[in-house]
Amino acid sequence: MPIDDTRTFQPIRIAVLTVSDTRGLAEDRSGDTLVARLTAAGHELAARLILRDDMTAIADQLDRWIDDAGIDCIITTGGTGVTGRDVTPEAVERVADKMIPGFGELFRWLSFQTIGTSTVQSRACACVARGTYIFALPGSTGAVKDAWDGILKDQLDSRHRPCNFVDLMPRLLER
Repeated sequence: MPIDDTRTFQPIRIAVLTVSDTRGLAEDRSGDTLVARLTAAGHELAARLILRDDMTAIADQLDRWIDDAGIDCIITTGGTGVTGRDVTPEAVERVADKMIPGFGELFRWLSFQTIGTSTVQSRACACVARGTYIFALPGSTGAVKDAWDGILKDQLDSRHRPCNFVDLMPRLLER
């Protein structure tokens, strides 16, 4: 994807939420991978947290970060599968103003290149919520790499052409 080097890179502030019943910070490889990639790209880690698979707790945390002027974007990892405890997409939908269906579609297409038909078990999704982007990724390091390297690295880069999510940020609250 083309990067226009004549434009100035605009770092954004990203919060990372890992959703897991079993991981703590020491075992959070997918969160670590995400943090390493976003900071290497020049963005700022605004916050990081691990929560259990609880829809109300996840939605409440998303609400707090959405209302925080110091956070432009939230990326979650984990809880996007099809088991009974996987509730991250439902929490995202609870706070969403507008879903971004193309994100999940493109993620599954990219993931298919890596894990084949197992990608149908992913409910990766994205939305805009009160002017904040939210991207919900599966909890594996491979999924985080696929999403960041194949989509988010470019779409969260203000120099990416022909368009990117960062350029749209000032207009997200338009009515």
